[in-house]
Amino acid sequence: MASDIFDQALAEHAAMIDRIIAGMESNPACRDELRQEVALALWRATPSWRQASSLKTFVARVTHNVCVSHVRRASRAPKHHELSDTVMDKAEATDDADVRADLGRRLLAEVSKLPRGMREVATLYLDDFSAREIGETLGISEGAVFTRITRLRETLRKVMDTE
Repeated sequence: MASDIFDQALAEHAAMIDRIIAGMESNPACRDELRQEVALALWRATPSWRQASSLKTFVARVTHNVCVSHVRRASRAPKHHELSDTVMDKAEATDDADVRADLGRRLLAEVSKLPRGMREVATLYLDDFSAREIGETLGISEGAVFTRITRLRETLRKVMDTE
């Protein structure tokens, strides 16, 4: 039973897991490690899932908790600066799909620069979580979620409009 839930969680929510991880970690190698850590954490946590929340919310909460632990560990480690390859040159965008893909990459790059509280809300909000689901996942009130979403929209609109 638990292995079925684990398989279902990974099959149905792999893209969401990747987006949450990408919102918290910009280094591709670290993202790969985080995917493995999330899979292990889900494997361990699925027997305790009692369906009090949706599987989507459960997976997001486990993923979020693994990412938060990663960010805490990384904040104590020495800093390494790498060049980011997430933003394409605008001249390379040749059609609408390329433009949308470029916009998506720029948006994720900007989200990854946000303070942790806003970044957590942003990654879930961009994955179509409701305010209630975001609150459940992060352990904050629905009102706090709405406040962060409002601030998030203002911040991202300013940044994206200047580029």
